[in-house]
Formats: sequence, structure tokens, C-alpha cells
Amino acid sequence: MKTLLKLISFLGLALTLLPSLLVMKEIISPELSKNIMLIGTITWFVSASFWMNKSEKEEAEG
Repeated sequence: MKTLLKLISFLGLALTLLPSLLVMKEIISPELSKNIMLIGTITWFVSASFWMNKSEKEEAEG
């Protein structure tokens, strides 16, 4: 489960970084970039909050 959450988190992080490069190359519009980045930001914060900053003891318990 933790591996799946990490994968989703990094996908969300990619969605916050890649659109800016695509706008710079004029592949997508700035408006579309803003929407993709918003989705990526929400995905990152929701999924990363479940696995980041947990101690090893907390991870072993649940």
C-alpha cells in the first residue's frame, strides 16, 4: 500500500513540474497548464501526507 501511495505521490509531483516545460515549448496552453498543476498539487499533498514524516515505529505498527 505504501508503495502505491508513493507512486501516486510522485505522479502528482510530475504533474506539477512537467506542464511548465510543456508551456515553455508551446505544446500546451498556460490555462491547461494551470489546471494540470492544480490537479498535481492536490494529488501530491493528499497522497504524500499518508506516508511522509512517519517514524519507523509508526510504520511497523500500521
